[in-house]
Amino acid sequence: MMLRFFPTVLVMCCLQQTTFSADFLQFRGESGQGRSAQTDVPTTWSDASNLLWKAELSGRGSSSPIVVGDRVFVTAYAGYGNADQSGGQDKLVRELICFNLEDGKQIWKATVGNQQREDVYQGFITEHGYATSTPVSDGEFIYVFYGKSGVLAFDMAGKQQWHVNVGTESAQRRWGSAPSLVLHQNKIIVNASDESQTMFALNKKDGSVAWKAEAAGLENSFNTPLLVKSGERTELIVAVPWEIWSLDADTGKLLWYTETDLDNNVSPSMVEKNGVVYAIGGRSGGSIAVRVGGQGDVSKTHVVWRGDASSYVPSPVLYEDRLYWVNDRGIAHCINAKTGALVYQHRLDIKSGGGRSFYASVIVIGGKIYAVSRFNGTIVYEPGDEFKQIAKNQLSDEAMFNASPAVAEGKILIRSDSHLYCIGTKK
Repeated sequence: MMLRFFPTVLVMCCLQQTTFSADFLQFRGESGQGRSAQTDVPTTWSDASNLLWKAELSGRGSSSPIVVGDRVFVTAYAGYGNADQSGGQDKLVRELICFNLEDGKQIWKATVGNQQREDVYQGFITEHGYATSTPVSDGEFIYVFYGKSGVLAFDMAGKQQWHVNVGTESAQRRWGSAPSLVLHQNKIIVNASDESQTMFALNKKDGSVAWKAEAAGLENSFNTPLLVKSGERTELIVAVPWEIWSLDADTGKLLWYTETDLDNNVSPSMVEKNGVVYAIGGRSGGSIAVRVGGQGDVSKTHVVWRGDASSYVPSPVLYEDRLYWVNDRGIAHCINAKTGALVYQHRLDIKSGGGRSFYASVIVIGGKIYAVSRFNGTIVYEPGDEFKQIAKNQLSDEAMFNASPAVAEGKILIRSDSHLYCIGTKK
């Protein structure tokens, strides 16, 4: 077993998290599951049809937009790491930008200068850049993760409330930061795998450390942690190379772990249903289903099934006992969630350009599956045991689309490296 844990705990009182049914407050929406029950969202669009508005972005990024009330928030980076910007890292800035959901007008922008030297813009980091982590909100504040420049909190007017450093190290591969933030009661959970090989729980009020858990095995864990209620406890689950770990979300103490075939590095986030967690990922990769609620090594007691199907970057969605995803090479997968059996694989009609054609994760909206490709539009298809495409929607934007979409009030929010788009049925 690869795990070396050193938990530090500070007991804090817990506040009840406020929820907003119409909002989209974190990466992949409610509970990070990538599902929306909204039924009034269009399945077809173009520059001339069902495009409600588009807003130019002042920087690039792979982070997803989030929606709080009538506001849309998205992060970006500028000044360094763009083909048309030749300056050094002293010019690098991160931006939190607020737009009006109704008309796309920019309301404010909060800019933060680079606080610490980042991994050089070369190799794999050019695929996603320096604004990859999606913000999270509790309805009152917006929390952002800027890698080695730390975690910051802003109020709804764009005023910075606090700023906390969570590490300035680099993993051996120097691929930069990727995990998004999640909220648990009055705490912000941060997978600072690249910055310090540490999982942090920060108090929302001031950013102080509620607990932290350091583990060398966190290196190359690029996925966003998953929160699962299990009896009286809440489990914080993260996939790392070759294992899945479950921590107590209130204390950071290790609850259980299992061996996996998720090798090398793990980017896809996990999903859960009825106490079973589903994970895919790794360079060669694999897939696994494991029951929560265990203790210690559960490799022989709680694993439901293991499989070979995998994905390097995009995450799966679970819908009606089927797992769906489109991997980075543009192959749509459907897996029986109860048995792990492969239902189908289908190569989409997508041009890869010699590289990876998908980074965004699929989302189910109103019973349809939406898959945003990097350069060739959004594929919409039916769930079921056979692949059935409904539409392919292309916008005249040649920039890269890495971000997973957000959904709110009958609208889909999609961002590229150049623009934020709002898709909806025109009245």
